[in-house]
Order: sequence, then C-alpha cells, then structure tokens
Amino acid sequence: MRFINPKTDFAFKKIFGSNESKPILISFLNAMIYGGISTITDLEIIDPYLPSKVAYLKDSYLDVQAKLAGGQIVIIEMQVLNVASFAKRVVYNTAKAYSTQLFRGQGYSKLKPVIALTITDFEMFDHDQEVISQFLFKEKERLFEYPDPGMEMIFIELPKFNKQLDQLETLTDKWVYFMKNAPSLEVVPSTMETVSEIQQAFAIANETNLNAEELKDLEDRERYILDQQGVLIKGIEEGLAQGREEGREEGREEGIALGMREKALEIARQLLNVLDNQTISQTTGLSVEDIQNLR
Repeated sequence: MRFINPKTDFAFKKIFGSNESKPILISFLNAMIYGGISTITDLEIIDPYLPSKVAYLKDSYLDVQAKLAGGQIVIIEMQVLNVASFAKRVVYNTAKAYSTQLFRGQGYSKLKPVIALTITDFEMFDHDQEVISQFLFKEKERLFEYPDPGMEMIFIELPKFNKQLDQLETLTDKWVYFMKNAPSLEVVPSTMETVSEIQQAFAIANETNLNAEELKDLEDRERYILDQQGVLIKGIEEGLAQGREEGREEGREEGIALGMREKALEIARQLLNVLDNQTISQTTGLSVEDIQNLR
C-alpha cells in the first residue's frame, strides 16, 4: 500500500476534516490536546473558512475546525513551510476565532474557549526539544493562570519526534508517528492496529481509495511545496555564489572568504523568520552560534 502525506493541506483535510472523520478527529485531538485521555466525546466538524464579521479584518482559512460538545472551538492547522511571520499568523487566527464569536448585543459570557492546534514540519522553538508545547495566559512573575483566559495555543513540532515503531507507547506517540511517517510506510504497523481510529486514518490515506481528481489535487499541492523549497534553496545558492564572486574581485583569498561570509550573513538574516537555526546553519555554512547571534 501507498499512503498519502498527511502533512499536505489536501491530505490533512481529507483524513481529519471529511464527513467520515469524526471519530478519527476525536481520537487525534484527545491525543494532541489531552495526552490521550478521552476528554472529548463528541464534536462537530465545521467549515474551516473564517470570514470576518468586521469589514477591515483579514479572512482566514484553516485546515480543520471543530466545535466540541461543550462549545469550545478547536482550530487546526498543518504547516509544512516556515513562512515569514507564521508565529504572528497563529496568534492572529486564534484571537480572531475568539473575538468574532459575538454578534452585536451579545454579552461576553457567550464567548467559548478557543484552542489553536498547530502541527509544523519545522522547528519553531530552537531552545527547547519537547515535541509538544502549550501556551496559556499566565502572570509574568508568579506564573498563575489568568481567570478564564479563553485562548490556548498548542504546537506539535514533527522534526523533534524521533521515536521508532517499537518505542511507541501512548496514543499521542502513535498519532505523531502517523503524521510524520505515514508516506514512508507500506502497511499499517502492528503496534498501531489496536487503535481503530488510526486504522481508519490509514484507510482514508490509502492512495487506492482516491479518485483521479483527488490524486491530481494531491500531486499539485506536493509539487507546489517542492517548488517553494526549491526557490528557497536556489536563492541561497545564488547568494553564496555572489559572495564568492565578490571575494574574487577583491583579488585575494581572505577577500573571497570575507565576501562569502558577508553574503551568508545577509542571506541568514532574511531566513530568520523562515527557517530554524539548524537549517539556516546547514544551508549557509554559518555556525549555529552565528545564527543565534543574528537573532
């Protein structure tokens, strides 16, 4: 069997946001938000498009959106490319989903909590190696929580998850492994067969269950992501080549080295909001310490 890549937005919506996905999404959210505890028992999958009720606010389009039985709203986004200002976008979408719940004349007591679950295929927090990070409003010095904060942001950083199949213990482990490794698998692993919802997810992700139009949409999206990554790499290579040429024009070896380093630093500055420190280091030849100093 071949499985589609759940990290692309098309596949993610297909697996977690379709009409047959309700039990899959419940299991996934219990794993990602509540550590595998069966806290969510029911939900409604709703249109993830967030049209603004205020004329001057930007519209948003999320991968999946759900309303839990208690009224809480969960907005879910899978992000492959670390685009500029992505962290700000997550905050904006979370605040917008919270603030645009009310119509004119409704009291603030009608507001329901919003949980923003963001899965990234890149590292967002370089200084920390935990796979899952949760953010709440807290007092700065004494760290007690704000009463009824209303908003919570949870991040799953897939590159930080390194467990192998025989190391999967929790429901959370199994779902994160599915998100990261499904395209490289040829069968459903025996260690994951005990979770019926993950079996259903694999069934939806099986390429043989897609029609020709769906396969084309998937291929177009994957090609777009590869093209964007290629543009980034090409820009880096051209920048470094320009640095070498500027060094040669200096007419001496130290000039070449200086020209290359200056160009690498210039490129690295442009990538600070796009890539993590390790990736910038690998692509520019600068040390991780150099990148951290630029930040």
